[in-house]
Amino acid sequence: MTRSRLRRLLAAGAITAVGAIVLAGCGSGFSDPGASGSAASGDLTSSSDPLKLLIGSSGEAETTAVNAAVAAWSKQSGIQATVSVASDLPQELSQGFAAGSPPDLFYLAPEALAGYAGNGSLKAYGDMLGNKDDFYPSLVQNFTYQDQFYCAPKDFSTLQLVINKGLWDAAGLTDADLPTTWDQLATVAQKLTANGVVGLAFGAEYQRVGAFMAQAGGGLVSDDGKTATADSTGNVDALTYVKTHLAAGTFAYAKDVGAGWGGEAFGKGLAAMTIEGNWITGAMSADFPTVQYVVAPLPAGPSGQGTLQFTNCWGMAADSPNQKAALDLVQYLTSADQVLAFSKAFGPMPPVRSAAAQWTSENPALASFLKAADYAKSVPVNNGITAVIKDFNAQLESLKTGDPAQILKTAQTNVQAVVG
Repeated sequence: MTRSRLRRLLAAGAITAVGAIVLAGCGSGFSDPGASGSAASGDLTSSSDPLKLLIGSSGEAETTAVNAAVAAWSKQSGIQATVSVASDLPQELSQGFAAGSPPDLFYLAPEALAGYAGNGSLKAYGDMLGNKDDFYPSLVQNFTYQDQFYCAPKDFSTLQLVINKGLWDAAGLTDADLPTTWDQLATVAQKLTANGVVGLAFGAEYQRVGAFMAQAGGGLVSDDGKTATADSTGNVDALTYVKTHLAAGTFAYAKDVGAGWGGEAFGKGLAAMTIEGNWITGAMSADFPTVQYVVAPLPAGPSGQGTLQFTNCWGMAADSPNQKAALDLVQYLTSADQVLAFSKAFGPMPPVRSAAAQWTSENPALASFLKAADYAKSVPVNNGITAVIKDFNAQLESLKTGDPAQILKTAQTNVQAVVG
């Protein structure tokens, strides 16, 4: 991708941020926060105004659970709060800021943090949380911008290896064959590839292939987010490994076996294994209830264990007139009891370590997903990285016949443009 094309892509993604910048200078229409404390000074605003929440829901179960939790907090606190479900969360959140009436609290993706924090739209409240030390450190890092912990992670997911038990047993494989290295993964994938079934299928995207990069010690940016590392030797090794087995026919992209994503390929019996997050459990229960499966840790690569994690936080508007109540609500929503209730209702993993033992006890078959919190890497959160990953994904689609080093060289140039 040329620099000019990259700039166009970044500009398109920056429109929402520009709107927020303009509104930051025009005022929000809220009551004067100075009456009860300046956000700039680190104090929280306080008023009798009700709270507005905006979420992006995975379905009826999540919507019901969030509404019930917020209603319980409102009854306990005496403060009114309403939940709205967005059909297009990034767009509706942007429109709220542009109109000067953002919600007080909202789901915020890591890749959106830098843009909104950089233009002053967000309140950095993370260090004010009574339970701030309970969150997994890697999740805190996800929502730290310029050394400020901005918002509380609401939940998270990691990628692991999901195996069709029936196909595994039919191939004569046992627990002793669960792969712990890349070579072992290649061996079992070959044994499972038969009768129109591919051994391993996953999405043609960095959000899946990136797990192999992490296992080789690679990634698109350095851990501190300040250096482009896309063309590292580890990344070349990872893409070369994936390319080799795509070409051999023992690995496949989900779209190449006629599926929309890895979970669908797995559920339909088109693949014996897939790489997915713990959200696959809901899809399996709803769409493929007869398929028996097990979850195992992704095999270690040349640099050891590695995977990717995905999360969102409870963003808080800098212009909210009732940040004190919003902070109290966030602490309620991220308490161990409440995140465990959310997990039972719609499947996410709790972001706080105090809930780990109970969650693992209640979900022993999914324990690998939570254990990965100790070594999972996050998708980069640099401002503008979304456009870079989109282009990288387009390049990865041709990995089977492409040149890994050249694909990564292009990615390196693009990553440097946003990191620098």
